[in-house]
Amino acid sequence: MAARILIAEDDPKQSHLLRVYLEREGHSVQVVADGRSALERCRAYRPDLVVLDVMMPAVDGLDVCRILRTESDVAILMLTSRSTEDDILLGLDLGADDYVTKPYSPRQLTARVRALLRRAGRLTNDADEPIRVGDLVIDSGRFEVHAAGRNVALTAKEFAILAALAAEPGRVFTRAHIIDRAFGFDNHVEERTVDAHIMNLRRKIEDDPAQPRYVQTVYGRGYRLAEAS
Repeated sequence: MAARILIAEDDPKQSHLLRVYLEREGHSVQVVADGRSALERCRAYRPDLVVLDVMMPAVDGLDVCRILRTESDVAILMLTSRSTEDDILLGLDLGADDYVTKPYSPRQLTARVRALLRRAGRLTNDADEPIRVGDLVIDSGRFEVHAAGRNVALTAKEFAILAALAAEPGRVFTRAHIIDRAFGFDNHVEERTVDAHIMNLRRKIEDDPAQPRYVQTVYGRGYRLAEAS
């Protein structure tokens, strides 16, 4: 699957190596070295995915992520030398879809990119019928979600989680099941990461996130999407 990818990384050796690996995959790749350029290029280039380093001059990667998420649902893969759980959850809370800590192998990062793009490609199947639960409509074919008639912009990871739950409304999915279906090969995802994505998802689709109608918690088990009534 060929895609438009923007690499925002101020280390020229790292960005060159990533570019070589991603172009070998058939992707069209552009590179910038600071946060301000990343924002400008995203607005002009409209990439399918951004590989975004946290520590960059001008505007850091966390601010870039926060700004991009207000403007676009582009997939965001963050790179960082910060490996604490709080740092990772902060990036996810700002809207990142995945997180890779340094040092990493280019093959590992390429696999993560491939998984994100494959997931998005799988969700753009015109044969998929929209799923309706009350006034929530999940259209995997169009990669769209509507709640009470309004379009809801989700990140690729949030959509993947919602689509996994929507595949079997009423079924309880453990966090491990959600990780397997929405995060694919990445079995190092913490269960708290799922909770953070669910919290963000509820903020976007629920009238009252504290008392969710759609993405329901089954205490001691996991989560489920309410069945159509």
